[in-house]
Order: sequence, then structure tokens, then C-alpha cells
Amino acid sequence: MTQYTKRIVIVHWLTLALLVAAWFLGDTLAEATDDGRATLAGYIVHSLVGGTVLLFTLLRFYFRSKDGIPAPVGQSPMDKVATGVHYLLYTVLFLLPASGLAIILTSKVGAALLAGDATLLPRKFHGVFAHEVHEMMVTALIVLVVVHMLGALKHQFIMKDGLMSRMSLRKKD
Repeated sequence: MTQYTKRIVIVHWLTLALLVAAWFLGDTLAEATDDGRATLAGYIVHSLVGGTVLLFTLLRFYFRSKDGIPAPVGQSPMDKVATGVHYLLYTVLFLLPASGLAIILTSKVGAALLAGDATLLPRKFHGVFAHEVHEMMVTALIVLVVVHMLGALKHQFIMKDGLMSRMSLRKKD
């Protein structure tokens, strides 16, 4: 089975690590915001990690266009669902950072960051549409990642077709 290129594999796994970090940072930031303990550094770090996720997503598309990708495994309905899940994952990986930027631009977070004054940070995001979208995108991403992982595990342990080796740094024998 043909593998993805090394750089696509590295970007894939780094993106996952960054998503986990962004999720934990975002959860911590949400709790701190609710308690009035949020810091400018918390917003900056979360934003930088989210921006890096977007950069890696763009890099992945660039690498895919230059390196190509392995052919689909099949044309069954489940294979088409898997393709749809991948498209949805990419869509959410674009929309999530975009909605985060929109939060900064449409709430008091942007003013606080520009002023360098944490006392201007909001305690709640009531009425900030971008925040609602951001939260929905996080939930969608979690669901899609779980579906993606379940599909990979199905291929590895039930179908035993070696599909997961395509996203490995090890060369197949």
C-alpha cells in the first residue's frame, strides 16, 4: 500500500498534537475567563497554537499538491463516508481558527490585546456570535476526529489491511 510522503505524515501528527494543546489551552482559558482570571498570555498562546494549526493545514494542502496522495482504498459507501469525513475535517480546520480570529475582532479581546490590558478582557461571551461558532466547531472537530480514529482502528484491527501504515514514518517492507 502506498504511503503518504514523510512531510505530509509529520504535518498530520503535529497537527494532532497542536489540536490537543489548543483544546486544553482553550478549556483552561474558558474556565479562567468565567472566573475573571484570564490573562493576555493565555489568549496569545491559544491564538498562536490555533494559527499554527491553520498554517499546518495550508501546508498539508500545499504538500498534497506537490507530492500527491495515495489512491483511495476503495469505492464502497464506507470509503465515500471516509472521504466526506476528511473533507469535513479540513473544513473545520479552516473554520476553527477563522472563528477564533473573529472572536478577537468582534469582542473585547481585541481591544484588551491592543491595549495590553487584561482588565479589559471579557468575563463572558454572551452575544458574541463568533464565540458560539467557535464552540460548535470544537464540538464538530471532536466528533470528526473520533470518527476518523474509529475508521483507522477498524482498518487496523478488523480489516487488517495495513491502511494505517500509510500515515507512518516507517517505510513498508
